[in-house]
Amino acid sequence: MNVVSEPNDPAFVWLVRVYWEDTDAGGVVYHSRYLNFFERARTEWLRAHGIDQTRLAQRDGRVFAIRHMNIDWLQAARLDDELQISVFDVSAGGSRLRFSQRMSRAGDGALIATAEVTAACLDAATFKPVRMPDWVRSEIKHVE
Repeated sequence: MNVVSEPNDPAFVWLVRVYWEDTDAGGVVYHSRYLNFFERARTEWLRAHGIDQTRLAQRDGRVFAIRHMNIDWLQAARLDDELQISVFDVSAGGSRLRFSQRMSRAGDGALIATAEVTAACLDAATFKPVRMPDWVRSEIKHVE
């Protein structure tokens, strides 16, 4: 299991290792891979809170799409680093989810990057914004 949480920290933490495929020839993580790492942590946060995106699409006809993302790269992640990607301060509106995220190196705790993310709830057939199902908002309200 790749989930870690500190007893006094409400943040959800997903662990990921940096592999060759994530880096350039110098062993530095490509900037686009940070988005993948942040995405995986958000997906696992949703799953840990009972929100299965396959079920959401198939049963409710809803999908999430990233509407806005603000990333602050503070230092490079490198080959073989074990990264802790946290998800915290999640809030749900009628058709939007907002997430705050941090990425740090597991070994020394160095802060690598931060992200503020807004995801929109869309109709799976038309990709037009729609209200989130009540059960999703209910699950998220339990952790706000």
